[in-house]
Amino acid sequence: MKFYQLSLFQSSHCFLVASSFQIKSNIIVLQLNKEPTFQDVKNSSNRIASFVHNTPVLASRSIDSKVNGEIYFKCENFQKTGSFKMRGASNAVLSLTEEEKKYGVVTVSSGNHGAALAHAATMNKIESYVVTPKSTNPVKIQAMKQYGAELIFCDSTIESRESTFQKIQKETGAAPIHPFNDYRVIAGAGTAALELLDKINELDIILVPVGGGGLVSGTGIVGSHLISKFKLIGVEADIADYGRQSLLNGKIIPSDYPDTLADGLRATVGKITFPIIRKHISEILTVSEDEIMQSMRFIWERVKIIVEPSSAVTLAAIFKYSEKFSGKKTGVILSGGNVDLSQIKW
Repeated sequence: MKFYQLSLFQSSHCFLVASSFQIKSNIIVLQLNKEPTFQDVKNSSNRIASFVHNTPVLASRSIDSKVNGEIYFKCENFQKTGSFKMRGASNAVLSLTEEEKKYGVVTVSSGNHGAALAHAATMNKIESYVVTPKSTNPVKIQAMKQYGAELIFCDSTIESRESTFQKIQKETGAAPIHPFNDYRVIAGAGTAALELLDKINELDIILVPVGGGGLVSGTGIVGSHLISKFKLIGVEADIADYGRQSLLNGKIIPSDYPDTLADGLRATVGKITFPIIRKHISEILTVSEDEIMQSMRFIWERVKIIVEPSSAVTLAAIFKYSEKFSGKKTGVILSGGNVDLSQIKW
């Protein structure tokens, strides 16, 4: 018999923490609510290898000369479904038992995680249910539909998301897969850093966008294991700096879902990701909305690749705090490239 303990934590996406339990001889064994290890990341890499791209690492002479350093971009904008989220979603889906697969998967998402989970589920011939706010960007709604998700719309409030999620999970019995507060998702996200360090040895710094913290947590686990001395630096929009505030206050600071261009970074850190971040991160930098937009334009024009604002925060930080990267080898994880072109106003 399987049960799902559902509880809502404070985040901009208002996701439900879903911890799966199995009952064995009256002993409850926690399966999902744990911190992943480096071995978990390696196992994830093997598990998802045929389901994701080993994305390229690019460099730009113009950017290197601008900061007097070496910058290497791990291009997850070229990943399936257009973001690193495909890694964690695939690992979670592929980790399901045969019994769980019968009932599908469920999540709440207004963006990349919903699309990635839908695609991973479709590739494995199981159902996916995505609860999404009515205010979700139409382009992202269409993407989730095309990847095979059954969408259930809700209001943008915490109460509506929670009640809708619980209703769908109860009706379907689908397995909840959280976008970042799930060790399988974190381990999957860490495979991007594993591939980066396989191609570029001994980086001084790895720079990662910070939203809910799945990507930066996975990166920290990998980097601390493979590099003797390195700095893990996170980046947030200055109007959505919940990770930075949480570090300063020693507790999770909830998000009020600000209207930042970096819509993938509106979440705050989670109950699983926050301790990992505190253990591995050196600092979190912040950048303005204008700096995000100008950096996105720069990388489009100079590097000739499409990145979304949530990715562009990293380049914005490199330009704004260039002294931190001067003379250093820096790896940058470009988290995604899903952009609604109709919303871009240079």
